[in-house]
Amino acid sequence: MFEVSATSAGATPPPNPLPQGEGEDGAAAFLLPLREEDRWRGFAPQKEQCMTQPETPPREGETERTLPSEFYTSAEIFALEKERIFSREWVCVGRESDLPGPGDSLVVDVAGESIVVLRNEDGQLRAFYNVCRHRGAQLCGTNLPGKVAPAGVVGGKRIRCAYHSWTYSLDGELVAAPHLSGADGIDRSKYSLYPVGADAWAGFAFVNLTPEGAPSLAAQLGIIPRRIARYPLDRLRAGHTIRYDVAANWKVIAENYNECYHCGGAHPELCSVVPAFRQNGGAGLDWDSGIPHRDGAYTFTMTGTTDRAPFPGLDEDEKTRHKGELVYPNLFLSLSCDHAAAFILHPKGPDRTIIDCLFLFAPEEIARNSFDPSDAVEFWDITNRQDWAICESVQRGIASRPHRYGHYAPMEDMSLDIRRYVGERLGLPGT
Repeated sequence: MFEVSATSAGATPPPNPLPQGEGEDGAAAFLLPLREEDRWRGFAPQKEQCMTQPETPPREGETERTLPSEFYTSAEIFALEKERIFSREWVCVGRESDLPGPGDSLVVDVAGESIVVLRNEDGQLRAFYNVCRHRGAQLCGTNLPGKVAPAGVVGGKRIRCAYHSWTYSLDGELVAAPHLSGADGIDRSKYSLYPVGADAWAGFAFVNLTPEGAPSLAAQLGIIPRRIARYPLDRLRAGHTIRYDVAANWKVIAENYNECYHCGGAHPELCSVVPAFRQNGGAGLDWDSGIPHRDGAYTFTMTGTTDRAPFPGLDEDEKTRHKGELVYPNLFLSLSCDHAAAFILHPKGPDRTIIDCLFLFAPEEIARNSFDPSDAVEFWDITNRQDWAICESVQRGIASRPHRYGHYAPMEDMSLDIRRYVGERLGLPGT
């Protein structure tokens, strides 16, 4: 929704695809590149994967083009994004506070993979594929009828498989396998759970499905932590959460978030509090210093005010202005002086995205008897539903037969970063 800067680092682009001549409108047609690590997953350069790449730079008198329409509608492209982006980047899965102590665990879906995230006995984050090394049964979430012994994370100490009772430590090591011992010649160290990278920043938990050789979370975040260092995100707690089921591609949602050209027409309530969003089509916004509210307003509520105290340690701009960040690939942050709205995207298909919107407040505010988050929740919910309706309209429209690609107006130039981000990881020419 908002025009924000975003940084990605540490990515190694895959090999360039082979150009296949000229497509419509003079755009180069190509097949997406197939890498060796993709072959075993069944990917192949089918005819229907032939796409057209918008020219870079645009021809005189033309705007920059979006990714081709197929990149927002194709199941094949979505499968490649799952493998090359959501299985290889650090992906946000929730808040650290969802796992408050040793032995606490949750099961999350990341790119179609079931992942167990937990705290080990030392309180450190750990994550594993939710699959037993013995016969492949899922470890957590398998409940058998009758008087069967508990399975999954048991007693905050062990992970037990319901099938043959193979049991693992919270660090993923195989510690027990009934009727098997060292005398059987079985080396238990070879049967640890499949590891998943786990790390945290600003109170958010992240996982990486391909941890071996992956850049660190810090490298992926780049300069984002420094830009918003004064906001106490790590100690904030969720005062309210809304889950949205949006019939739109995750990139449509990200592009919408990253510009405010649409704000004047689509968000009257928002622009009443932040008139700068509708001025000049949302161009020239100073996100480094933050976006000013109208006179007398300083937060994202219908009145622009609240009875909650501002976060301590903010500078004078941050006490009265709004800031935002797009943390690739699936976390949006919108920061007010008294609360933060965090959007965690869970792409489910080329035309469906689940979005968890977390409203984060200082714990001392939540502890007050008079705490009421509804002023922020009401404001954000109407703004969100306006955005989701627009995104769903875009998703329906780009599937139209004549639509080949969209265009970025000059004030939407931050969305070019999304085209670049996706293009680098899928190996598109000119990105």
